[in-house]
Amino acid sequence: MIISRTPLRISFGGGGTDLRPFYEVTPGVIIGTTINKYVYVAVNRPLDETIKISYWKTEIVDSTEQIEHSIVRKALELTGFHNNIDIVSIADIPAGTGLGSSGSFTVGLLNALYAFKDTFTFKERLAKEACAVEIGMLKAPIGKQDQYLAAYGGLQKIQFNGDESVYVEPLICSESTKRALNDSLLLFYTGQAREARSILAIQHKETLEAVKFKSLTKMKDIALEMCHILSSGKDLREFGCLLHEEWLQKKSLVDGISNAKIDQDYEKARKAGAIGGKIAGAGSGGFLLLYCEKDKQQKVKEALSHLKETSFTFESQGTSIITVS
Repeated sequence: MIISRTPLRISFGGGGTDLRPFYEVTPGVIIGTTINKYVYVAVNRPLDETIKISYWKTEIVDSTEQIEHSIVRKALELTGFHNNIDIVSIADIPAGTGLGSSGSFTVGLLNALYAFKDTFTFKERLAKEACAVEIGMLKAPIGKQDQYLAAYGGLQKIQFNGDESVYVEPLICSESTKRALNDSLLLFYTGQAREARSILAIQHKETLEAVKFKSLTKMKDIALEMCHILSSGKDLREFGCLLHEEWLQKKSLVDGISNAKIDQDYEKARKAGAIGGKIAGAGSGGFLLLYCEKDKQQKVKEALSHLKETSFTFESQGTSIITVS
């Protein structure tokens, strides 16, 4: 049996600039980090020749063509499996909540499948092939940041180029700065799962509209400034302010990224002392990320007591094989 463990992620700035319509014109840049919430994928050899897949439902089929789960089907085809395999997936966080679970699942599945074949794979290959599965084969209107963060792990600045190359650059900053940033972030589950791809499909289509492109360019600039703040050890309150500016720009991209309930909770948090924040992922639900200095955090937690707080720490490692038996 092989078990892979792949972290989920939080994106701070530049989201949307990893969509092809943007980076085909000018390089996109995001800053994000993986966290200690994971997707686990177990792969085993059954006694019979069937394919058994267990996620929120169970599929038992005779060939890859019969598999309903499109990512599993394409990943098996890509890695050369045709039958006689069991796959089980579980996660610490529900899908559709903005922490990149689809990308983490795809990277973790590929990692487990290659390990099951005794094939060593580099992180770049896992990220690139996960993008090939989701974006190339399945035509999902999504970006590349989730797959690359899941594969590499850590606090990263990632640049997406028009020739489809991707530059992954670990963000160089002191451990004390990383700890201070981590300690200043709060994460609350809004209780609203959502289908990110419908929002991203609209954003993908409208990226080149002048106003939208200007907002995305501003979000790229915000990501670069966030990197500078962290690497230079500047006052992290500036990071919180940029997180607020990122959210304002993000909301302007597509109707439905926010809603009245999210806006209300965000304003409650700001009045209680949070400097900035955003909805993780594409928007419309999932997790509300907030930057708040420690002496104000209790008031923010009280203001948002109707939401479920989720504690987390930064994770420096990307996808890994944790069990071989």
